[in-house]
Amino acid sequence: MKTKNIMIVGVGGQGSVLASKLLGHLLTSQGYDVKVSEVHGMSQRGGSVVTYVRYGDKVYSPVIDKGEADFIVSFELLEAARWIEYLSPEGQIVMSTQQIDPMPVLTGAMNYPDNLLNEIQKSGAKVDALDCLKLAEQAGSSKAVNLVLLGRLSHYFTDIPSEAWQEAITSCVPEKFLELNRKAFDLGKNA
Repeated sequence: MKTKNIMIVGVGGQGSVLASKLLGHLLTSQGYDVKVSEVHGMSQRGGSVVTYVRYGDKVYSPVIDKGEADFIVSFELLEAARWIEYLSPEGQIVMSTQQIDPMPVLTGAMNYPDNLLNEIQKSGAKVDALDCLKLAEQAGSSKAVNLVLLGRLSHYFTDIPSEAWQEAITSCVPEKFLELNRKAFDLGKNA
């Protein structure tokens, strides 16, 4: 199998590390060679966070170059726009429509760009955009956006059974948060 590439992009504190860990666990359980690489910016200060997940028969490097991502999973609009050049021509963006102001916007040095979703769609990219924050809150916590996004991403992995996703959630999420995270995953999957 040709190596497949997933980029998870967001802002520090949104749960992208758990999302990448869960995806790595899931894909390993399906017999793939998996490499996960976390690239942190100023994640503690709300900065950009990027994680690469690569899987296939044999993966030699954890890094994804421009134009190589089969999927970009974005927790935030501006982050989707920032990393879109990494998407392959046939790639798919699965994204939350949430907007989180970066430091230049918070300090008044810049404005948050208008109509970002329209601009991303105009680029020709295939976009699956959801209000993941609303769905996460419906599940019981705004911190469950990551599982809402993974639920949505699961639509594109028709060869991986639902049970495998559920087992990965059970293995990677602390028991006291399991019910909440399962609900968030299902809301994203069925949205």
